[in-house]
Amino acid sequence: MRLHPSGVLLAPHLALEDCKVDRYDIAKGTIVFINTWSIGRDSVVWDDVDSFRPERFLGSDIDVKGQHFELLPFSSGRRMCPGYRLALKMMRSLLGNMLHGFNWKLPENMRYEDIKMEEVYGLSAKNKSPLVAVLEPRLPSHMYH
Repeated sequence: MRLHPSGVLLAPHLALEDCKVDRYDIAKGTIVFINTWSIGRDSVVWDDVDSFRPERFLGSDIDVKGQHFELLPFSSGRRMCPGYRLALKMMRSLLGNMLHGFNWKLPENMRYEDIKMEEVYGLSAKNKSPLVAVLEPRLPSHMYH
């Protein structure tokens, strides 16, 4: 969600009053777009910014609930995605079932170094090249005997 957010730009926000963000003056009535892709790749905020290291969040206060502006995959405040809790539960269940039910490997003649994670940008980010994996169903343990 940090490196590859599904939505590059959050829903537009309207400044309800004059304010200052960092060193920028934002006038009342300004429409503000938040670029979550840039925030997730900001080397001032993140150590080793291009590395996928989920353990970086262990013991950290940062979460996806919209209170930590370093990570906003579901936005924040009144514009926050109303389905984020359901999405997180469904993804955990889906990922757990996929990992438990299948052995995963790369296609023949492909190495891990060959995987390309470049993206094409638009309203959402998607892979420039398809990510291909070969799945083999795991047999239940009673079928091994």
